[in-house]
Amino acid sequence: MTKKELVSGAVGAAAAVALLAGGHLAVAAATGEPGAVNAHPIAPPAAAAPPSFADLVARVAPAVVSVDIEGHASRQATALSEGGPFGGDDSDDGDPLGAFRRLFPQGQIPQQARPTPMRATGSGFFISADGYLVTNNHVVENADKITVRTSDDRTLTAHLIGRDPATDLAVIKVEGHNYPFVSFEDRAKPRVGDWVVAVGNPYNLGGTVTAGIVSALNRANVSGSSYVDYMQIDAPINRGNSGGPTFDLQGRVVGVNSAIFSSSGGSIGIGFDIPADVVASVSKQLIANGKVSRGYIGATIQDITPDIAESLGLPVHQGALVADVVPDGPSARAGVRSGDLVLKVNGHAVTSSGDLTRQVAMVKAGDPIQIEIRRDGRPQALTIRSGLRPSEEQLALNDGGDGGPLGERGGSASGGLGLMVAPHEGGGLTVERVSPASDAGQKGVRPGDVIEQVGGKKANSVADVSAAIKAAKEAGHKQVLLLVTHNGRHVYLPVEIEAAQG
Repeated sequence: MTKKELVSGAVGAAAAVALLAGGHLAVAAATGEPGAVNAHPIAPPAAAAPPSFADLVARVAPAVVSVDIEGHASRQATALSEGGPFGGDDSDDGDPLGAFRRLFPQGQIPQQARPTPMRATGSGFFISADGYLVTNNHVVENADKITVRTSDDRTLTAHLIGRDPATDLAVIKVEGHNYPFVSFEDRAKPRVGDWVVAVGNPYNLGGTVTAGIVSALNRANVSGSSYVDYMQIDAPINRGNSGGPTFDLQGRVVGVNSAIFSSSGGSIGIGFDIPADVVASVSKQLIANGKVSRGYIGATIQDITPDIAESLGLPVHQGALVADVVPDGPSARAGVRSGDLVLKVNGHAVTSSGDLTRQVAMVKAGDPIQIEIRRDGRPQALTIRSGLRPSEEQLALNDGGDGGPLGERGGSASGGLGLMVAPHEGGGLTVERVSPASDAGQKGVRPGDVIEQVGGKKANSVADVSAAIKAAKEAGHKQVLLLVTHNGRHVYLPVEIEAAQG
């Protein structure tokens, strides 16, 4: 194939791609309508990539350290995979999409179910001249002894200041003064496509530098954290890079290496950083108080999926849906109800359940929170007095052990609800049998679950279900919304009406 044929095959008749002498890519119009995308050449950037990162590295690398751990590990602590939307697990099962994996310290890979002695190495960096350092929570959470190795080969004993499992961050400290450090005061706002440089200790090799670009911002569902929307980078990071910093070309910290997406455990160019603004906020609280305090409204919330939006008659996916409220909790005392749609918090629009959680978490315990909700199709304003959010461990125990809301698995409808139900003693309908092929079965309904509502009304008989489905169809909805109690949790679950009617 000639060069001319290669260009033509790559971009078709609309444009031609030319590599300029300076190494810049321009897209020139060949044919097409005026105003079309790429109708004009892309101007070369004002500043190309630096011929070398050496000056930058010389300035920031002395602040980066290796963090050596002696302690104990368990199966839970050393699992390679944190799961994620592609269904990764702890084994290499040939999944071509791989799995989200925490960058566990080099050496931390025992597979025994019970605690076992462990030595491991991660990364960290100084954030003050008097010895405070940031690293990942998963680096130090099982440590009995923490040792820091500096870039000039000093070995220092460190002690834990505080950990925040919710963001996977920790602060440790060594004694002494005049340490080289990097600051979060001049926070960078990286853009997709910006150059970044990662410095850390992969595979216990010592100070290692890799470079790449910011691949994406605001990546959710990487680790299950409600408080971190990750920055994705393609600078190679591997096991042992945990807790190490990523810098922009001005030497400002833009993130902390925390996870990769990989089928093998090694880098494939998809890495995830905790953004610098999150690190700055959390580290300051850990230094001041040894822990992070967050606001709490005492409600279980869900994202508005397309199915739920359709079943509620919403034109767009907006806000967060209240599935349940904690009895006598902040939301319950303020009058929040299951089924309320939260649209704004303190005047700021709510885009998702995670966004609501983050906005509430920024409020101090005891402070008022103004929320705007939609209830029965009408807007309403409520004031909630924020509580103090329990630890993530306490919240997990209260969730009944369920890994996530019903409906995450999705599924196609096939002939009827596929449920056999009976009146429940305390109200509602107890699910006695579920067809695995049904829409409800595919979405996670199980025997023993209780259907509390259907179509926003109480469900105490099969007739109630039929009436709700009929009303939804007459309103032109394709979904009927069930409120199901599952493992002690209330969850809204949309089911296709056509399937329900058979």
